[in-house]
Amino acid sequence: MKKLFVGGLAFKTTEEGLRSLFAQAGEIESAVVIMDRMTNRSKGFGFVEMTTEEEAQKAISMFNGMEFEGRRIVVNEARPLERR
Repeated sequence: MKKLFVGGLAFKTTEEGLRSLFAQAGEIESAVVIMDRMTNRSKGFGFVEMTTEEEAQKAISMFNGMEFEGRRIVVNEARPLERR
């Protein structure tokens, strides 16, 4: 399983929208749009977990730099959360 970071999302992007976009590249384990707890609005980024490394690489090459819902999105391998 491979986790991808998806940045530059439109604030109206839903998890369903993210899921259906990435389904074009392969099987998805999960799709999450990160929400701001205070405003309950999207923070403009999310994470998608693809089932295999190959599907993750395909998703990166298909969607990185592409326009989705009016915004140019960034897709790359998610890095582990760094301690603050």
